[in-house]
Amino acid sequence: MADAHAAPHHDYHLVDPSPWPLVSSIAVTVMMIGAVAWMKGLFGIPEGQAWLFFAGLAGTLYSMFGWWSDVIKESRKGDHTPVVSIGLRYGMVLFIASEVMFFAAFFWMFFEMALFNEVRTLTPEIATWADTATAWSTWPPQGIETLSAWQLPLLNTVILLLSGTTVTWAHHALQVGDRSGAKLALAITVGLGILFTAVQGYEYYHIVHEGLFFNDEALNSGLYGSIFFMATGFHGFHVLIGTIFLAVCLIRLLRGGFTPEKHFGFEAAAWYWHFVDVVWLFLFAFVYVVFG
Repeated sequence: MADAHAAPHHDYHLVDPSPWPLVSSIAVTVMMIGAVAWMKGLFGIPEGQAWLFFAGLAGTLYSMFGWWSDVIKESRKGDHTPVVSIGLRYGMVLFIASEVMFFAAFFWMFFEMALFNEVRTLTPEIATWADTATAWSTWPPQGIETLSAWQLPLLNTVILLLSGTTVTWAHHALQVGDRSGAKLALAITVGLGILFTAVQGYEYYHIVHEGLFFNDEALNSGLYGSIFFMATGFHGFHVLIGTIFLAVCLIRLLRGGFTPEKHFGFEAAAWYWHFVDVVWLFLFAFVYVVFG
C-alpha cells in the first residue's frame, strides 16, 4: 500500500484545513451588524453604541493577521511553486479587476447625475446633445459650494503620484538587491499614504463643519454629497488598506523577508497601490475639476 503521507508528485499546493475562512466570515458579519446597530440601533442595542462593531473589527484584523501569517509560512516552506505563484498572480489581477468594476459603478452613478440629472426627467423621447449640454450646467446643484480642486485635492494628487514613484523605487531596489534603498523608499511610501489619509480627513471635516454640501437652498444637495462621499470615501478606504498592505511588507522587509527572486507579496501590494493612484486621477479629474 502506498504511503498516504508521501510527498506529492505535482506542482500544486493543497492547503491544510484552515479556520480562517470561517472565522473571518463570522467576524465580518459581526462587524457589519455592529455598524448598523451603531448607526441605527438593532437587536435591542441602542443607537450610538459601537462596541459590537469594534468587536467584529478586532476579529477581522485578527483573522487577517493569522491568515496572512499562514500564507507567509507556506511560502517559506517552499509550497509556492511556479504553478502556485502564477495562480497567486492571477488571483491578484482578478481582485484588482473586481475593484475596477466597483469604482466603475460609482463613476457611472456620478456621470448619470452630472450629465443627465435634468435630461432624464424629460419626456421619453431621445434627448439631444443640446439637452445634454444644458444638463452639464446644472451640476453641481445650485447652492452647493464645491471644493477648489487646486488646494487640498491637488495636494493629495501630488502626494499619491509621489507615492507611486517611491513604491516603484522600492520595487526596483529590491529587484537589484539594494535592501537599504528598498526599506527607505517603502517607508516613505507608507508615510505618504498616512499623509494622504490625514489630508482627506481634514477635507471632510471642513466640508461637514462648514456645511458646504448640505443646505435647504440646494436642490439635490444630499444626492451630490452622497455621491461625493461614496466615491472619494471608498477610495480613501482603499488608500488605508493599501497603506496597511505596504506597512506589513515594510515590517517583513525589516525582519529579513523578501529576496530579489521571491517577493510577490510586495509586488502585489505595489500593483494595488498603482491601482489606487489611477483611480484617484480619475476622481480628481472628474469629481473635483470637470464637474467641481
